[in-house]
Amino acid sequence: MSNSNSELEQGFENPPELENSGMSEDEYEESADYLEEPENLGDFESASTEAEESEYMEFDETLLQIKADVETQLSQAVAQTSDAVQAENVFEGAGNIQGIGLGISEDPSQSLAPGAASLNLYVAEPVSVDEAKAALVDSMGISAASSDDIPVNVIVTGIIDAQPHRFKIRPAPGGVSVGHTRVTAGTLGCLARGRRAPRNGRLLMLSNNHVIANSNNASFRDPIIQPGRLDGGRSPRDQIAILERFVPINFRGGRNYVDAATGWCWPSRVRKELVYVSGGSPRYFRVSSRIVACRRGMIVGKSGRTTQLTRGQVTDCNATIRVNYGGGRVALFADQITIRGTSGNFSAGGDSGSLIWTYDSRRNPVGLLFAGGGGLTFANKITRVVAALDINLYT
Repeated sequence: MSNSNSELEQGFENPPELENSGMSEDEYEESADYLEEPENLGDFESASTEAEESEYMEFDETLLQIKADVETQLSQAVAQTSDAVQAENVFEGAGNIQGIGLGISEDPSQSLAPGAASLNLYVAEPVSVDEAKAALVDSMGISAASSDDIPVNVIVTGIIDAQPHRFKIRPAPGGVSVGHTRVTAGTLGCLARGRRAPRNGRLLMLSNNHVIANSNNASFRDPIIQPGRLDGGRSPRDQIAILERFVPINFRGGRNYVDAATGWCWPSRVRKELVYVSGGSPRYFRVSSRIVACRRGMIVGKSGRTTQLTRGQVTDCNATIRVNYGGGRVALFADQITIRGTSGNFSAGGDSGSLIWTYDSRRNPVGLLFAGGGGLTFANKITRVVAALDINLYT
């Protein structure tokens, strides 16, 4: 496949270039002035499709109410512990519960019909179903969970962490190491463009806030480098974009839906394709720009910095989880996708920011990878991501 980027170079504006001749890396970063912070990040809380909304229709009202009650408790817990040092007994009782979702019962001992709806309870430390229910009832005060008619899948994730190809490649495709200059490394998901002027004239790259906006601690126009710093990338030598927009992460107990950001790219330094390595050589492929809704049982794929090309299965389309960002910062995320690898782990540290797509010939985007724990991967729904950032995918 040709490396020609004439289509990109002719159709988009270059980001503002800083004069950096003779500057050190620190001087270059400090000299960056600010782009105007967007006033409207989009109505991403209401971003959904009819298919996504119908996810809840098959679940009993009691299950939905228990899930809502647990989400409220998790939100309060995040608000209380975000700035506190974790106690030794943090994983006892309610502290062991890392998230809640809805799925299909996986425990034949619960005497349920095949395919019966169930609560997915994500825990840091292994416990029995009875112990998990006791935590809901005794520690969280959710008495409805004590019923024998309430099925629960106990899923051990450990602490769910926001996760940190490693080579330099030009033009840079999706699936390779990228990052803010003060972040170790994550993954370039794919390209996008703004939905309205002047952003529709900018070629944008999509990744996570914690990858290219340093978990809210970056300034607009900060350098984005490929590869990321952990993989030897340095600014200005390896810069491919500047930070253009990010959705702030709430660390005070409020609900988050996306960990997402965009960088404004130099068109000559990026390409539409995604990449994986086979036989020591890069292999390029395209994904669709047509987004589809998450569906339990869906087989999905991703290409990321660390584990490269992997395949997994969606087990939950509406999980609410606590995510550890380090430094005592914990954030609550709602309406998240849960994925389990079909052969080994679907992701590892450094794969954050990867685009997740249907593992078929259409390769329709489904989610944006941002966290993982206990062999599970968690992703934002891509419908919410594009709404929050006011972008269309450009793949």
